[in-house]
Amino acid sequence: MRLRVLLLVVTALASACASVPRGGYYQDDGPHARPGVDVSKIPDAVPRDEPLSAHGNNPYTVFNVGYHPLRSADGYRERGVASWYGKKFHGRRTSSGETYDMYSMTAAHKTLPLPSTVRVRNLNNGKSVVVRVNDRGPFLNNRLIDLSYAAAARLGILGTGTGIVEVEALTSDEPAAARAPESVPLPKTAPPRLYLQVGAFTSRDNAENLKTRLAGADLKSVHIQNTGLDATPLYRVRIGPLDSVDESDRLAARVVAQGLPNPIVVVEQ
Repeated sequence: MRLRVLLLVVTALASACASVPRGGYYQDDGPHARPGVDVSKIPDAVPRDEPLSAHGNNPYTVFNVGYHPLRSADGYRERGVASWYGKKFHGRRTSSGETYDMYSMTAAHKTLPLPSTVRVRNLNNGKSVVVRVNDRGPFLNNRLIDLSYAAAARLGILGTGTGIVEVEALTSDEPAAARAPESVPLPKTAPPRLYLQVGAFTSRDNAENLKTRLAGADLKSVHIQNTGLDATPLYRVRIGPLDSVDESDRLAARVVAQGLPNPIVVVEQ
């Protein structure tokens, strides 16, 4: 029964958190009409040594995709697209069994241990927050992390619904001053670059064949990037750079329509 409850919650969050491709809110999600909370005064999460939650840390499947949660977050750092969820799930159980509070600094992630603590930095404006991961999701549209309303507000992504971020795991022994550095505006000459990766091959011929197939489907700006070592090349077929998360969502839908599953968003800076 507990497993069923977990999967129901995860599936609901997947539908809600990843279906905001153009800003705004999913159905009746979003902030309360009169929140009565000053999000600028909500403190960041503090890394602590905590045991793994009894719920939400076993392998699971959502939408026919299997996920294997990490046993440790040590060394985790990844860039991608953040989304957020609000009042529609406020007060409901998270995958860890805790209660979701949209006015606390929390987040959902597909594979990070529950609980764990991460710093999330908006790569477009330099703003940072520290959040406690206590939920699973998001599962659609190549989203990396789902933020609480409070965290999204602090990062400045409420209006757009999404943001390009870097997520880095923190430990309890990290100096407090390093956990949430002051937000520093990023140089205007170095914005994050967004790509859609459609495939990766050790054979250059296979990569070229996919590039030709995509070009035949009228998909523009397709290129091949060798990101492997000299002895073991890895040819990645990517589309981009792209102008926005919205564009990556549209292109991903077109790629899937060509019978090419699981295109992934790649962020470079």
